[in-house]
Amino acid sequence: MLKDFRQFLLRGNLVELAVAVVIGTAFSALVAALVADLITPLIAAVGGQPDFSRLSFTINGSRFRYGDFLNALVAFLIIAAVVFFLVMKPVNALIERERNREPEDPTTRKCPECLSEIPVEARRCAFCASEV
Repeated sequence: MLKDFRQFLLRGNLVELAVAVVIGTAFSALVAALVADLITPLIAAVGGQPDFSRLSFTINGSRFRYGDFLNALVAFLIIAAVVFFLVMKPVNALIERERNREPEDPTTRKCPECLSEIPVEARRCAFCASEV
């Protein structure tokens, strides 16, 4: 059982997923700092509010702090844009290029009679014996 557990832990997918989570967490913290320290002050220079995290309103004694939500929303949009433009677009372009690529010098073709795969050089089909 211990051997199976070790195999489970050292499987490629699990290790790659763990690395991705750690990198993603670090990247998220980096983007949150970017938003709080650079993006929000730039927006504040135009709008006049120096710190979004303190934005709030009160209804019947309940305080709604929407400024933290705005910071988190900006961080999410930046992360989503980075993932889309630096990961998804290149991967989709690569997949599309592979999908549209013509096969290199095919070695087989379809028999016109029975539609089975036969070698390109064949003069008769091995399955239906018709001349090709």
